[in-house]
Amino acid sequence: MTSVEALASYEQVLVGNDPTVGLRAIVAMHSTALGPALGGTRFVAYADHEAALADALALARAMTYKNALAGLPHGGGKAVIVGDPRTDKTPEKLLAYGRLVASLQGRYVTACDVGTYVADMDVVATVNPWTTGRSPEHGGAGDSGDLTAVGVHHSLKAVAEHLWGTPSLAGRRVAIAGVGKVGRRLAGHVLAEGGRVLVADVSADAVARLRAEHPGVEVAASADALIEADVDVLAPCALGGMITAEVAERLTAQAVCGGANNQLAAPALADRLAERGVLFAPDFLVNAGGVIAVGA
Repeated sequence: MTSVEALASYEQVLVGNDPTVGLRAIVAMHSTALGPALGGTRFVAYADHEAALADALALARAMTYKNALAGLPHGGGKAVIVGDPRTDKTPEKLLAYGRLVASLQGRYVTACDVGTYVADMDVVATVNPWTTGRSPEHGGAGDSGDLTAVGVHHSLKAVAEHLWGTPSLAGRRVAIAGVGKVGRRLAGHVLAEGGRVLVADVSADAVARLRAEHPGVEVAASADALIEADVDVLAPCALGGMITAEVAERLTAQAVCGGANNQLAAPALADRLAERGVLFAPDFLVNAGGVIAVGA
């Protein structure tokens, strides 16, 4: 599918470039039928602009479903900033991004996502009133990762009750791919309930932080090692697209239930998982806790 064809079902896609501060950003609004589009700002070092656009479009569409299912007065939108947040994020770039969003005059409300944090939204909000996920000191609800993780935890309990007749995760082994803002907190919830946790993350620092908090966590060599591990549930909590056609064939877990957006590389893979007896809990339901926190 070409970029032009992909754009056909979107209300508006805005591309922002500010060479004075190095800003390259895309804001995608899939729908405002239920209200202003709401979705986070993802700051990622994409391989190219096509990858950034594809991610923004897919994420915005998922936000339409998520916000509607959660009963929020919002449509779906998402923004991406191209760059490595560890080295490329500056206050000037965040302010330029805030002015880009403000130019939409409230049709899109932004918040945190991968690579952005509450402190970043506080900066964006100084030039863009349509910013949520700010700190409580600046009139916001704070880090939405807490309630996202709570929602994923309760979704895991619902999956457990459906598959095994009890909502308890005691004795169950959960593989968590990605232990950032959501995955780290989810691991704590599972362990507190008597479950076991196997994790993988590309960031050694993220794994070290989790193990400092929870020494009992097991660590896999890579996310790929989680696919055929002896676990009950796979919880993708990093970037999207983890469940590819090849992964769907190799997966040994009985369920997929995690906090990542767009976990399936293609929608038809939900059917393939079902054919193999693997329950897929829709990500736009499972991870809605965060947007409920900032959008209600």
